[in-house]
Amino acid sequence: MYRSTTFENLLAKAWSPFDWGEVTVVLSVSGGADSVALLRAMAALVPSNSVGRLVVAHLNHQLRGDDSANDERFVRDLAETLGLSFDVERADHARLEAVGQDGLEAAARQARYDFLRRTAERWGARYVATGHTADDQAETILHRIVRGTGITGLSGMARARTLSPATTLIRPLLTFRRAEIVAYLDELGQGYRTDASNTDTRFTRNRIRHDLLPRLTQEYNPSVVDALLRLGSLARESQGVVDRLVDDLRSRCVTRPCDSPVSVAVDTSQLRDQPRYVVRELLLAVWRDEKWPMQAMGFTQWESLAALLLGDADMGDEPPTRKKVFPGGIVAERHGDRFMLIPPKE
Repeated sequence: MYRSTTFENLLAKAWSPFDWGEVTVVLSVSGGADSVALLRAMAALVPSNSVGRLVVAHLNHQLRGDDSANDERFVRDLAETLGLSFDVERADHARLEAVGQDGLEAAARQARYDFLRRTAERWGARYVATGHTADDQAETILHRIVRGTGITGLSGMARARTLSPATTLIRPLLTFRRAEIVAYLDELGQGYRTDASNTDTRFTRNRIRHDLLPRLTQEYNPSVVDALLRLGSLARESQGVVDRLVDDLRSRCVTRPCDSPVSVAVDTSQLRDQPRYVVRELLLAVWRDEKWPMQAMGFTQWESLAALLLGDADMGDEPPTRKKVFPGGIVAERHGDRFMLIPPKE
């Protein structure tokens, strides 16, 4: 059983108040156990002479009628009790519902991050903190394995990532298990909201949480969550090596011509001996830098793009100039050792 002070001390080690106590931090609070524990612990850790500010942010998806309204009211009351600022938006539930059951999870997640980005901009926040836990991480990794993924996907959720040029998204609870969270709240006597939709097995993530993971734990490996977390850690280390190699190749091979419709040019002569995975990762990094659409770019598209860049022999007896159009209207062309990516005209 974790005493409240123990949990708070562990959080302080995971993310020191000296790193955030003097700036504005937006806390994403749904009302569930994880985000409520993050809120209570960070409120307790704010240095007494701090000039920073905690802002409680809540997005009401309006998908569960009175339950959604009660979630919002609960979070508002808790923020007021703790003397913290509260920011809320209500999502366009009709628009979310229009995507259908299969796309609802992704649409709701995107709506939440868009809201957090806007909230951070309104308050001038340096950080946005979410309540994702180690259990969420294991579920994410398993979800990606089931769906199909590469090394980057196996890495799971990053502890920190850029949310906007001025704001970093951070997940301080990513090393904490859900049982620790609940024990902390129980000791505080702090209630929290339970979202009934989290048990709805029409959603893939819920089936993984309530069916697949328990079955793997009971029938295959009692420590499967720990195994998934180790896999994620190893994948992050491996991807880190690849990322450094990609950064080096990008500085040597990739240029952005001025006064030209070509957005990106790549010297392929330095890539012929590189592992194919590294070439795909280089292309993915360039695509991301240019902010071109990622959603429609699956493994088949990345492989096709890499094949065009490398001039694979299996492309047949085509003329020396090769050209193909990719999602977003991005045109890829290769002329000898010169590979070019050209966005559509605006």
